[in-house]
Amino acid sequence: MDTATASPPIRDHLRPLRYLWRVPLLLLHAVLAIMLAAFVMSWNRNRVMRDGREPFSHRLVRWWSVALMRIFGLRAVRVGEPLADPVLFVANHTSWIDIELLHSQRAACFVAKAEIAHWPLVGWLAASGGTIFHRRGSNHSLAAVMQVMVERLRAGRSVAVFPEGGTGHDGVLKVFHARIFQAALDAEVAVQPVALRFVRDGRRVVDAGFREHENFLQNFLRLLGGPSMDAEVHFLQPVPASPDARRRMAELSRERIAAALENAAQEPCVA
Repeated sequence: MDTATASPPIRDHLRPLRYLWRVPLLLLHAVLAIMLAAFVMSWNRNRVMRDGREPFSHRLVRWWSVALMRIFGLRAVRVGEPLADPVLFVANHTSWIDIELLHSQRAACFVAKAEIAHWPLVGWLAASGGTIFHRRGSNHSLAAVMQVMVERLRAGRSVAVFPEGGTGHDGVLKVFHARIFQAALDAEVAVQPVALRFVRDGRRVVDAGFREHENFLQNFLRLLGGPSMDAEVHFLQPVPASPDARRRMAELSRERIAAALENAAQEPCVA
């Protein structure tokens, strides 16, 4: 078992140099995203996997996400295999980068907070990728989101959710909300837990996501200028359906993710 570590507090003299070449690459990549969303996703967004083969738009999403992570110094490493669409992926949540990390392995419709829909450029790109927006704390919004999730799953698209209901910090794994699992039961699709884990020099980095009291911009800039590390996506054993025990499905998903976060990767596949 490896040991977890936070980023070293020592001064990083290479950070300014990383900004010098990563920022221009990021701007070019953003322009490319606009082009892809406008000319490809706009007419190809409803395509679904057939016989285990990804449509062209899904492969583009994965390629773009892998490239974006490379710009941030993150190397995507897959452990295990994702189930074929449609499936409900449930993952731990540490920061905004989690969406791109999962997208680097499988293009899925994410459930995200409604505020993102109003962010300049980001909101449009998220909507183009099939994001389902939810107003936190609103039962009416959650009911509508659940209906859309079921519709997407029945149509053949995979959906990815963060059952913690928000981001944790410093490696904390919060309680999983059980209600979100009802969508998989209604659509009669499998639930596959996914552990998202950051590693540098063989040791887990627990504060790669949000630190306590850190906002989006601070985290964005810290990752953009930070040293390279591996970003692992562990596709775990599916959770058995329990129509009368959504809580057990949530607890089992959390247990499997927690175990994967504490253990080193086996037989990784680098993207």
